[in-house]
Amino acid sequence: MVLKDTRLTLLFVVLGTTLWLISGQFTDSEWIQWAILIGVGVVIPTILTEISGS
Repeated sequence: MVLKDTRLTLLFVVLGTTLWLISGQFTDSEWIQWAILIGVGVVIPTILTEISGS
């Protein structure tokens, strides 16, 4: 059985990767692409799991 936090993190990793790939079509700025990937794929799920764990 998969924990709720793991499912949430996996969802945001997939979303971040998808947005990263899409952003490559619209911008050549690598820092924007990496900010999207790290922000959506790592930072947001970390914050949400910390909030829900409190």
